[in-house]
Amino acid sequence: MRAVIQRVSRASVSVDGEQLGAISTGLVALIGICAADGNKDVDWLAEKIINLRIFPDDTGKMNRSLADIGGEMLIVSQFTLYGDCRKGRRPGYSNAASPDKAEPLYQRFIEQVDQQNIKTASGKFQSMMEVTIINDGPVTLLVDSDKSF
Repeated sequence: MRAVIQRVSRASVSVDGEQLGAISTGLVALIGICAADGNKDVDWLAEKIINLRIFPDDTGKMNRSLADIGGEMLIVSQFTLYGDCRKGRRPGYSNAASPDKAEPLYQRFIEQVDQQNIKTASGKFQSMMEVTIINDGPVTLLVDSDKSF
């Protein structure tokens, strides 16, 4: 399971011109799920992102987590994080999980974050979405459960 996370001052997601969710200070998590992922990946990734110390403390040092600051998380599914661009000019997505496998894991991720008292907003799985992000920093990180255990 892969996530691109961005520290934001605000962000929102819309489908067909209708805003589905919005957050203020916090993180946008673009979530990609591969065919080999399971609950262990989801649980590890949620805990890791919530507790990453990437928000400034009183001295300006990145020393506080999303949980520490009472921040929010906008969660957006993005299978293209498993796009393989090594051959040709069109990415291949054979490593991405099928929608019927990915959607329950995506929903579990949202639930795991929610259970940690983090206000969440999310996009609509398997939809064309418009995501508006106001980066803070900018701070952007790639977190991959495949490199965790």
